[in-house]
Amino acid sequence: MSPAEFVSPLATQETDVLIIGAGPVGLFAVFELGLLGLKARLIDTLDRPGGQCAELYPEKPIYDIPGLPSVSGQELTDRLMQQAAPFEPDFRFSQRVEHLSKRPDGRFQIVTDAGEVHVAPVVFIAAGAGSFTPRKPKIDGLAPYEGKSLFYAVRSRADFEGRDLVITGGGDSALDWTLDLLPDVNSLTLVHRRDKFRAAPHSVAAMEQVVADGRMNFVLGELDSLTGENGELTAVTIRNKDETTAIPADRLLTFFGLNIELGPIAEWSLDLEDGKQIRVDTEKFQTSTPGIFAIGDINWYPGKLKLILSGFHEGALAAQEAFRIARPDEKLRFQYTTSSSELQKRLKVA
Repeated sequence: MSPAEFVSPLATQETDVLIIGAGPVGLFAVFELGLLGLKARLIDTLDRPGGQCAELYPEKPIYDIPGLPSVSGQELTDRLMQQAAPFEPDFRFSQRVEHLSKRPDGRFQIVTDAGEVHVAPVVFIAAGAGSFTPRKPKIDGLAPYEGKSLFYAVRSRADFEGRDLVITGGGDSALDWTLDLLPDVNSLTLVHRRDKFRAAPHSVAAMEQVVADGRMNFVLGELDSLTGENGELTAVTIRNKDETTAIPADRLLTFFGLNIELGPIAEWSLDLEDGKQIRVDTEKFQTSTPGIFAIGDINWYPGKLKLILSGFHEGALAAQEAFRIARPDEKLRFQYTTSSSELQKRLKVA
């Protein structure tokens, strides 16, 4: 693990369990830990809870969550936040964990890129696929438009209603949102560098049909430049071979995929699988370092399935061992929420 300079106890912020990642699995871990009387603090590089679920497909349906035949990424996040609320989790958003080290007293110390120092006897790594950022178009002058008229994900459909929208990309996200947003916009143009797509064939066929019907446009080419003032687009220029074409547009969505990496986690001396996932056992989902657990897509073990429901199961078992570490002098009693008055008081329903 990377060394970090120890600081005065007055400068540290202590808790029972530090959770790196505030996606669905991290949020459900708060609930499981809370049932056992453990407090959790979550640290995430994003500026809101939900992780990739809320960042990449907040309004698209998820069909494999038990008991919820269909739920959007944002709705699932909202429900998990509601479920965790009785335990008053502490969030640190827009921060990246840079250093993790073990203190002389056996607890772990985490230092973020914001200079905050957190200490706990247990660490849960629930970082999904790792740190991720959208791949951006390789053109100058993007910053003024980002978050105003240039977007890398759909967080609110209202941002595009009645707009002249250009979407770039040739994968599932680009095609899915092209078809999904088409009824909401004033005009829509899909731009891709070639006429072959990486999306599902039925999506490609549906897109080609609406182009043939004259309901939207398809332009072969790549982004060349953006035009507008004060962060508001007025046109997007497309380059195709030696020609450029300006397309009137006040909204731009680009889907070029994500850059995903373990980031500083790779420096923490944990056993890794192919350098991309953290090896854990299947009893407690503990890493090669006792007291550090990995749950969700970030971990690996034989038979691993990258499903949200698998991460929920992993978090529940990890929480049991977390209690034994954080409360070594207390006896762990297994209880059911349906019959335990103690748990119902913690849930604030009794």
